Amino acid sequence: MPIYEYRCKACGHELEALQKMNDDPLTQCPQCTQPELHKQISAAGFRLSGGGWYETDFKSGKKKNLSEANNAAKTSGDNKATPAATTE
Repeated sequence: MPIYEYRCKACGHELEALQKMNDDPLTQCPQCTQPELHKQISAAGFRLSGGGWYETDFKSGKKKNLSEANNAAKTSGDNKATPAATTE
């Protein structure tokens, strides 16, 4: 479940709320009880990882070029195929 940030336009109170994506937005401020609570736009609180994402996402330093290192190992002969056995 995502965490949403809210700010009250009446008193300036800010809060975070853990809600389902299909839940209605909060409207009443818990601080001043006015119906002036509005959802803020903020950075996503999750990180994408695993296969299929861009290689340089969320990496730093020398870890950025991992696929280039793998390709170099393959072309240098580190992954030599063995001939298939034949039966007669």
